Amino acid sequence: MDARERRGRLLEKLRAAEQPLTGTWLAKELGVSRQVIVTDFAILRAAGNVIYATPQGYLLPLVESSKSIKATLACKHGQDELEEELSIIVDNGGKVLDVIVDHSLYGELKANLMLGSRREIGEFLHKLKDGKAEQLASITGGVHLHTIEIPNEEVLTKIKEELKSKGILMLS
Repeated sequence: MDARERRGRLLEKLRAAEQPLTGTWLAKELGVSRQVIVTDFAILRAAGNVIYATPQGYLLPLVESSKSIKATLACKHGQDELEEELSIIVDNGGKVLDVIVDHSLYGELKANLMLGSRREIGEFLHKLKDGKAEQLASITGGVHLHTIEIPNEEVLTKIKEELKSKGILMLS
C-alpha cells in the first residue's frame, strides 16, 4: 500500500477505535515502523485532521456531549502529589484532558492527557517513572493548568473543594 492509502487506513482505524491506539500497535498492523506512523500523523495533522497524541496512544476527539462542561483549574504541587491531584479529579467524576504550563521562552506548552480513570492514571504514572521523565510542571516550579471535563457544576465544586483542602488548587 502506498503512503496515501496507509494514512487513510490510519484514520479509519482511529474512527473505529473505542480506545487510544498506540503507535507501536498501528505500525505492526500496517507493516511499517513506528517512525513512519509518527510521520504519517504529522502529515495528517498538517492537512487539517485533529488527532490527539496522548500517553495512552492516538485518538480522534470525541463528539462533545452537550451535557458535559469544561473548566480550567490552576494548580501547584510537587511530583509526589501528582497521583493525588489526578485521582481527586477522576474519583469525583471528572476527566483530565490536558496539562498546560507557561514556559518563559516558548510560551504556552500543552500536553494532552485524556485521563478518566484510576487505571489510566496508573498507566500514565508508570510511563512517567519508567521513562525517567519529569512532569511538565517541573519547569514552572509545579505551577500548571488542567482543562477538565465534568458532567455538571456540582462535580466541579467538589473537585475544587478537595483540591483546595489538599493545598493543590491555586485559585477557585
